[in-house]
Amino acid sequence: MASSKKPLNIGMIGYGFMGKAHSNGYVKAPLFFDLPYKPVLKAVCARNAEKAQAFADTWGYESIETDWRKLIERKDIDAIDICTPNNIHAEIALYAAAHKKIILCEKPLAMNGEEGLKMVEAVEKAGVPNIVWYNYRRVPAVTFAKKLIDEGRLGKVFHYRAKFLQDWTINPELPQGGAGLWRLDSEAAGSGVTGDLLAHCIDTAIWLNGSIHDVSAMTETFVKQRQHNLTGKMEKVTIDDACTFMGHFENGSLASFESTRYARGHKALYTFEINGENASISWDLHDLHRLQYFDYKDEGPLRGWKSIHVTDGDHPYMGNWWVPGLQIGYEHSFVHEVADFVTSLGTGKPVGPTFRDALETQRICDAVLESAKTSHWVDVKKDK
Repeated sequence: MASSKKPLNIGMIGYGFMGKAHSNGYVKAPLFFDLPYKPVLKAVCARNAEKAQAFADTWGYESIETDWRKLIERKDIDAIDICTPNNIHAEIALYAAAHKKIILCEKPLAMNGEEGLKMVEAVEKAGVPNIVWYNYRRVPAVTFAKKLIDEGRLGKVFHYRAKFLQDWTINPELPQGGAGLWRLDSEAAGSGVTGDLLAHCIDTAIWLNGSIHDVSAMTETFVKQRQHNLTGKMEKVTIDDACTFMGHFENGSLASFESTRYARGHKALYTFEINGENASISWDLHDLHRLQYFDYKDEGPLRGWKSIHVTDGDHPYMGNWWVPGLQIGYEHSFVHEVADFVTSLGTGKPVGPTFRDALETQRICDAVLESAKTSHWVDVKKDK
């Protein structure tokens, strides 16, 4: 039976890891959430037609394109989803904005803040809805943390610390560049862990705890040369393998962030902890359905860290899923982003992170990299 809801025709550019995550979100969101529009997998675009067709067959896209400009120019495409390497986010977004398309863009927003600013100005001038895929905001336990903070349960915040640890680039024989390893090539990625992993940490942090004023950072590239997949030659590695930075939030709290791809034993350990005058909270991606909570107001003999299993119907998003006690996973954060964004298209009220929200994260990343290069404290650039 055909849906009575107006279709939202999706044009996806890219078919990698994030292409799968986003496609799954489009498929699942209308099954579990009452949305004003029904996402339709209209077309997927990639330079390799054979791989694009295979992806389309797997996920149910109706057609393929090999030129993203032609995809954007199609009148039957409502929304463009950018799932490409970072170095072409801006070019695609500017073209899509000029054609009045709704835009969903993978993180980070751009290669740097100045490029990101052009993207922000373009979508705001065109008046097109936009969002960036910082999906961790929509893990129910993280969304619940936001609720507790906004209710004032922590009181004045003193510390925000976050880390994102991986270990997949330790092998010096691992090449850089090309379709699968573009994140190791600064020409395609812009930066290493700063734009890839710390960007997630920063987006979550400013959403939960407000803006960051200044930073002091250090970075390290442990393997100095790698063979490049596109040239076959040993070339200098110019991305950051690890980054640590301190900073000051505008609310007076201290920031401590660490990210690396050289933490043997950790595949994707993203954690944050926030310490306030009345309470503290802590979250761990490896146990993503739980929020650790310490409330100083508890009676002394009963005072201690408690583990809240975020699966009840009155927890964020969980009322749309299974019965209380049954948990969901990583992929559901993308389903939630689709649900929130499509809902916002019906209400006309934007949801974050918008391009402008993501520009703030980009400016912090820029300041971090500048600080590491100069060995000085750097103020984060503020946009009007």
